[in-house]
Amino acid sequence: MGALDYIQDLDRAVFDEANQQSYAKKAQKGLSEKLVRRISKEKKEPGWMLELRLEGLQKFTEMELPEWGVNLKDLDFDDLIYYASPEEMKGYATSWEDVPADVKRTFERLGIPEAERKVLAGAGAQYDSLNAYHNLKEEWEKLGVIFEDMDVAVQKYPDLVKKYFMKAVPVKDHKFTALHTAVWSGGTFLYIPKGVHVDQPLQAYFRMNAQNMGQFEHTLIIVEEEAQGHYVEGCSAPKYGSTSLHAGCVEIYVKKNARFRYSSVENWSQDTYNLNTKRAIIDENGLMEWVGGNLGSGKTMLYPCSVLRGKRSKSDHLGIAFANKGQIQDVGAKVIHVGENTTSTVLSKGISKGGGESIYRGLLQINKGAKGAKANVRCDALILDGDSRSDTYPDLRIHEEDVAIGHEASVGRISEEQLYYLRSRGLSEDEALAMIVNGFIEPIIKALPLEYAVEMNRLIEMEMEDSVG
Repeated sequence: MGALDYIQDLDRAVFDEANQQSYAKKAQKGLSEKLVRRISKEKKEPGWMLELRLEGLQKFTEMELPEWGVNLKDLDFDDLIYYASPEEMKGYATSWEDVPADVKRTFERLGIPEAERKVLAGAGAQYDSLNAYHNLKEEWEKLGVIFEDMDVAVQKYPDLVKKYFMKAVPVKDHKFTALHTAVWSGGTFLYIPKGVHVDQPLQAYFRMNAQNMGQFEHTLIIVEEEAQGHYVEGCSAPKYGSTSLHAGCVEIYVKKNARFRYSSVENWSQDTYNLNTKRAIIDENGLMEWVGGNLGSGKTMLYPCSVLRGKRSKSDHLGIAFANKGQIQDVGAKVIHVGENTTSTVLSKGISKGGGESIYRGLLQINKGAKGAKANVRCDALILDGDSRSDTYPDLRIHEEDVAIGHEASVGRISEEQLYYLRSRGLSEDEALAMIVNGFIEPIIKALPLEYAVEMNRLIEMEMEDSVG
């Protein structure tokens, strides 16, 4: 069965079922300096990384929870597992055959190995705190591309990692970046040398399997001058009925005349607080593209950020959020224009159903001196019933006069007249509803790689079940 065939037969149980996790029963709950030192020691990290972790721990204890966005007061930090390594996964798996059978089975059900063989330049898979697998096709290795588990990169490329790690996203950015700095584990390191164009996507898949787990993967991507690449990320977690936390971090550096696309489909369970931080620094004539879909998690706060540092740098943000019963999707984008003649676009689509709440929260900042900046923000919301809601909280900070700014927001409901018109053309009520929703999200779906576009459509179809009547 190919990856595409697999995704077409997708079942929610694929994501919601967990493996038995004997390792988690032995894992310690709660956060302490002892745990932070243990993580660093087990990973054999250099001294500067331990110092950074301890700084993060101190900032985390000092900082308050954000008072805006979703309510986080029920998040019990003492009831979470911050670090756990499956006992069977001792060492580093450099081939798919080396991955333990139960872990391999999980990723096979999610379609990862097959997808790698078919369409990807390389693939990685993380299972709770440990990276299970990372592999890059030889043709890209020969050109100097580095695609590694983040833990391995700290060992193999310490100077390069130190130069960029937690620089785009400062440790003290907010409480959860401080927490991430203290307990981060696994993730992806991608380095594309000057002038190299990686014309196949590189993929990583993050699976949070254990109950009450926290996952804190770190993704660090460096795209040198005139280089190009595309990174695709998928995320999921099983449903237990108790809290899990995802507080990963993504840092991307797009150098002069380079371009990069980061695509993600985040499908955590409703047990999960998804509090991810993503930021890119874009230099002269660089282009950064964000394409993302957020489904599944109970509470999400996620706002990918582009800092347009160089002259004529550009960023595009495309995002979908689907809020179902019991869900709050508080998502959006942040763009900071620094250089002259910079350009940005934001297109956000929110869907609410069954009492769910979809929120667009965005920042557009034009710094003094960013002359000639052009920015356009559009956020559209589709509400599928009378119990759901959608809100928009734009924040525009314009400190330069020579700019062109556009912002528009729309909220709509599916009317009985629309459904009646389509049904009169021979469609069932479910088919008519699906056609309206598919047309609404089409601009984002078409920007995803084929397999992920199909997966996103199927996930939304599953969320749409029983939405009429």
